[in-house]
Amino acid sequence: MGLVPGLAHPGGNVTGLSITSSAILGKRLELLMELLPTVRRLVVLWDRENPNNPVQLKEAQTAARALGMQPEPISVSGPNDFDSGFSHGADGLLLLDSSLFTTHRAQLVELATVRRLPVIYGYREFVEIGGLISYGADISDLYKRSATYVDKILKGARPADLPVEQSTKFELVINLAAAKALGLNVPPSLLQRANEVVE
Repeated sequence: MGLVPGLAHPGGNVTGLSITSSAILGKRLELLMELLPTVRRLVVLWDRENPNNPVQLKEAQTAARALGMQPEPISVSGPNDFDSGFSHGADGLLLLDSSLFTTHRAQLVELATVRRLPVIYGYREFVEIGGLISYGADISDLYKRSATYVDKILKGARPADLPVEQSTKFELVINLAAAKALGLNVPPSLLQRANEVVE
């Protein structure tokens, strides 16, 4: 996004912790394929108003093609556009990270349920209200780690000298009721790796 020239040496007055990376998007798609090996046509729902989503989209398309999927990007700018992402006859859907989607997660989970479309999300909050599966950074861990940065800056450290840290703790959450409603059997190997299984 151009906020910093480099993660190791951010320069300027910006530093912090990064939530999303290309590795996370690739891992999400691997997990979706493990749960649903037949997925080939993949809708990638992205927020055209989010400056980070075009970067995520390119990374998601590359990862999807590497797994033999055909990514179909659908851009939205608000909740009135969401339905377009669920009406393309795809095998699955990847939701990119955006506050727009998190804010309207109930509507998105409802659309996925009604359209019987397997969706992988980036945050556990989607799965807790009925979504199928999520994989992403442990946000509570990031909040705790960000306190260290606040402490260092209040003690005189310059943000320019504090590297932007990547997420190091991730969580996989699976909703068994959502899987059952879609007629999916969750492989035991996937259940064993889950940080939480919602019954």
